[in-house]
Amino acid sequence: MNKRLLPVVVVPSCILMIPLLAMVFKAEGWAWSLADFVVMWMLIAGVILTYKLIARRATTRAYRIAAGLGLGTGLVLIWINGAVGIIGSEDNPANLLYAGVLAVGAIGAALARLQPLGMSRALFATAIAQFLVPVIALIVWRPDFSPGVVKVFALNAGFVMLFSFSALLFRHAAQPADGRGEKATA
Repeated sequence: MNKRLLPVVVVPSCILMIPLLAMVFKAEGWAWSLADFVVMWMLIAGVILTYKLIARRATTRAYRIAAGLGLGTGLVLIWINGAVGIIGSEDNPANLLYAGVLAVGAIGAALARLQPLGMSRALFATAIAQFLVPVIALIVWRPDFSPGVVKVFALNAGFVMLFSFSALLFRHAAQPADGRGEKATA
């Protein structure tokens, strides 16, 4: 096997040992099916592979960190939302709005052609979309807004901050460097 692809296989397998061990020790709330493990393995492997492909063309460390942070935040968003739901249960239709958040990020990245300044704009748009989800859900699905308005908004604020920090790192990566490899101070 190609050494560069080894993390794509090994890392998801190691991460998925956590739910497997939780099931073995009968931890409450951990009842995954084989399909759950397969889907999550493919999702994690896909994120790692995407990161490796994007990071290959990165010219700065800030770009690589921004890409990893943006992809990792999206992965955690999918994992939490799919496992227990962010607004109410995982069956609450409000949680489908989070697919729109990820679509904004993916479409923005494609339109930006992975260029740092465009990626910064795409991640800021993703952060705004993330912020709007609980606002829209509160207006449309108010009766089923568990675990509570404050908790839902706090969790979403965490995702907004992570997507925004990724956007700031992409913006930093877009700034020209002077001849000595340091940022220009124009």
